[in-house]
Amino acid sequence: MAPSATYTCGVPAPETSPRTHRRLPWERIGLAGLALAVASVGVFLVAPAVEEQSAPDVRAEFQALLDSWADAVRTADSAALAEVVDAAAGPELLEAEIRRAQALSGVPLTEFGYELGIEPAADVPDGVVRRFGDDPVLALTVSLRYGIEGVDEAPTHKPVVVLVVERSDGWKIASDRPLPDSASVTWRGPWDHGPLDVRIAETAGGTSTILAHPDRAALAEDIADELPSAVDAVSDVWGTDWPEQALVLVTSSRDEFTDQVGTAHNGDEIAAVAISDAVDPEHGQATGRRIVFSPAAGSRLSREGLRAVLRHELTHIAARPQTVDGSPMWILEGYADHIGYRSDAGSPVTGTDLRRIAPNLAVEVSRNGAPSQIPTDDDFADPVRSRIAYETAWSLATFLAEEYGEDELTSLYRTLADGPVSEAGQSDAFTATVGVSAADVVDRWGDWLTDLV
Repeated sequence: MAPSATYTCGVPAPETSPRTHRRLPWERIGLAGLALAVASVGVFLVAPAVEEQSAPDVRAEFQALLDSWADAVRTADSAALAEVVDAAAGPELLEAEIRRAQALSGVPLTEFGYELGIEPAADVPDGVVRRFGDDPVLALTVSLRYGIEGVDEAPTHKPVVVLVVERSDGWKIASDRPLPDSASVTWRGPWDHGPLDVRIAETAGGTSTILAHPDRAALAEDIADELPSAVDAVSDVWGTDWPEQALVLVTSSRDEFTDQVGTAHNGDEIAAVAISDAVDPEHGQATGRRIVFSPAAGSRLSREGLRAVLRHELTHIAARPQTVDGSPMWILEGYADHIGYRSDAGSPVTGTDLRRIAPNLAVEVSRNGAPSQIPTDDDFADPVRSRIAYETAWSLATFLAEEYGEDELTSLYRTLADGPVSEAGQSDAFTATVGVSAADVVDRWGDWLTDLV
């Protein structure tokens, strides 16, 4: 299976304007990094192994503790949580566990459990051990396994650091935070960031779920309203060979956004991100597919912008099992943008549409003529050229859909999304799918753009 990956969208925040909405730079939907990894397995804390703690009977004790912990969280049983959490950990840990359980209680779970990893337990630094007296304290390799009803065909796994301490009445949970000065991480879910507002939307594939916090309830409601038509819009072009369901997370803080998507983005300049865990392109499977909205999205996205972002990210969700990391950025982003801004009627793009959706490209064409080549991955990575690269990719994908057909565009996506490809390979893909060479496509695309401007 391929490593997990994160799709990102959005760049600079827009200036507000009371005038009729136009496409704003902050709403630009872009794939800034396909290979931003999200760990999906247990974490191993490197320290001398404690041989006697690896015996099967002790491992069984550890797993039994983890099972009791998971059951107490899932059932929001405060008394049971008090039984498994060590008193010396302080009231903060128990209070956090109770808050997590209460927030999780409204989430439609299919699974929720903690799995003990195969690595041996590890010793813990003396500075941490002293908090718990003279009893043994160990760090376990643990994976949180959870699934959302109607969305997850298979559960997703997230790393959790778990310290346990041995007391006279058995092992207790001492901490679920990373150790100081270590590379370990503990994943935090939406339920770790406060009470949840859970909304359900019936989409073509069944039940889709939106998880938000009360302060983002309005955005969550708008997303729930848009989801059914957004799913249909994606299926109209991509096809129905995807679940046609989604789990959307609406974050309320920078920390929460980072917990979901990693540290490459702070949430201030990103509208939304599509993420996944393990991907198996050979069998067309991907776990942990989610759309994550940033804390700034609600105040900066118009309804039109929300519709485009949601459809764009759903395209990444639908296509993810057939998308290999390193594929040409222009087709990944251009295709998703085409679906994001495509009219429900499939009407041809007008000059007004071009100036609204790709204002920088329109100016460039009017001043210097149409592009003479397809955007490269370097164009997308360059902070100066990236914005026009995204707009150019949208225009090329949309031209291909209008000139040769959306089925051919989708076929081209499926061909090019198989991983890195040379310039010659791209040209061969054009010939095989739309019937003309890349050079011919670029010439015709240039004429199309010039006519629109």
